[in-house]
Amino acid sequence: MATRRTFLLGAAGAMAFAAVPAANAQVRPLVTVYKSPTCGCCGEWEKHMQASGFRVDTHKVPNVVPIKGNLGVPQALHSCHTAIVGGYVLEGHVPASDVKRLLSERPKITGLAVPGMIPGSPGMEQGTPQPYATIAFDDRGTRVFAQH
Repeated sequence: MATRRTFLLGAAGAMAFAAVPAANAQVRPLVTVYKSPTCGCCGEWEKHMQASGFRVDTHKVPNVVPIKGNLGVPQALHSCHTAIVGGYVLEGHVPASDVKRLLSERPKITGLAVPGMIPGSPGMEQGTPQPYATIAFDDRGTRVFAQH
């Protein structure tokens, strides 16, 4: 009887452990990306986000600028693609580590941006990497969220 109980408890534990990956798959944050159909670096950024545990839903649009405006991205922070995750806006090549921190801390901001297309940022790995900042923004202004 003890052997059977041990087996059943062991099997239940194994089943519970096996269920963990499935549960984690359901809670992986969804990143909804708006980008030009012809932008290659945006696809590389999407791969970076997927490799970091995010789900990615891509929308190829002929003009991303109106979406940026509707989401409150200041023109000075524009980059090649715009995304939404957990109620926040992501503009450009924001590192997944910054997005994870954003979702963990949940600051009262509109979103994060890496303006332009900085060599060395996720999706822009070609060329000599340059230092850059991830900028937090909202209707009150901007501030540095992280340095890279």
